[in-house]
Amino acid sequence: MTEKYEFIDGESDTFAVQRTCAWAGVSTSGFYHWSSRPLSATAERRAELKAIIQQVFADSHETYGYRRVHAALQRMNVQAGRSWYAL
Repeated sequence: MTEKYEFIDGESDTFAVQRTCAWAGVSTSGFYHWSSRPLSATAERRAELKAIIQQVFADSHETYGYRRVHAALQRMNVQAGRSWYAL
């Protein structure tokens, strides 16, 4: 269900929410309820991690690949990767 709501949210600038909800087969009230909920802890963590990764990449003049970005995260004591998500 979340995927549908995310799609509707992404297309809300182009198409009317009511029409997109009808096309996706979800209720408009359900969409608005979903959009008013606070972010989950996982979503907040991913947003924070994304900002850190973007900063590391920008600081490298956009030359670092994923290996160097991961190494930089390790030097910063930022946990990221498969082992972190397995906890």
